[in-house]
Amino acid sequence: MNDHSAHQDRPLLGILLMLGFCVLAPLGDAIAKLLSGAVPLGQLVFIRFAVQALILIPIVIVTRRPWRMTPRVFKLVVWRTLLHVTGIAFMFTALRYLPLADAVAIAFVMPFIMLVLGKYVLDEEVGIRRLMACVVGFAGTLMVIQPSFAEVGAPALLPLGVAVIFALFMLVTRQIAKDTDPIGVQAVSGVIGSAFIAVALFVGQSLSWPALSLASPDNSYWGLLVAIGVIGTAAHLLMTWSLRYAPSSTLASMQYLEIPIAALIGWLVFGDWPNGLAALGICVTMAAGLYVVFRERASLQASQAAS
Repeated sequence: MNDHSAHQDRPLLGILLMLGFCVLAPLGDAIAKLLSGAVPLGQLVFIRFAVQALILIPIVIVTRRPWRMTPRVFKLVVWRTLLHVTGIAFMFTALRYLPLADAVAIAFVMPFIMLVLGKYVLDEEVGIRRLMACVVGFAGTLMVIQPSFAEVGAPALLPLGVAVIFALFMLVTRQIAKDTDPIGVQAVSGVIGSAFIAVALFVGQSLSWPALSLASPDNSYWGLLVAIGVIGTAAHLLMTWSLRYAPSSTLASMQYLEIPIAALIGWLVFGDWPNGLAALGICVTMAAGLYVVFRERASLQASQAAS
């Protein structure tokens, strides 16, 4: 039995790891929302990636994990990192204006965008039922956006940008997944992201851009700032490791637990709860997403049976 097969024999562990991701990801977003009024955006994102690098570089060195890459893979990792930085910046900005659950639910249009990109960019086979589920899911997302847009305007569209960016992020990740170690890639991405944001902060200081300014947060905030990097890094690793122990078809539906968990955290921390239309839209989006997941699983099982 090879190592991959051994991992696949522990689906319960994979499910528990994915559950950990579904808790940590909205928790990190909630901390970013708490800090959004006290720490400028650029500084917040810089600390997120700097902590990631500081955590993972020693792990790569001690465990002697592979991190060197071919020029082609390194170029893709750079693009992947820039997408990651931009997506997080969009999400942190959206959280300044939107309830946590609304922002997370709108961003969950990403799986539908990935299906459409897979069909029209990668020429993957996508059936009419899944395309119709994409339409329904997007309609649900619009139901979540509508009350937020009426209240805050254009910032309500930022999570849509997050969805598009992370769909592209996942497509790039597919291109390098077989040629890289996930921890090594994240360590390198932490360094690249920190360097990129440091340059942006330097330019922002020169041009006096508020989002790229520097501030001296109160000492009470530093624990939360470090927590953003630790939680973001841990969440990504939990998701990566979960896929080692359970198939993606099993775990994909679990990711939708992130939406109700975000709603619960938003209610406990901020007293926010989606209004009637937004709550209905969240349910529609989740139902369409789960339908896509189960259709993917059925298609995979059918193809395996045929072979």
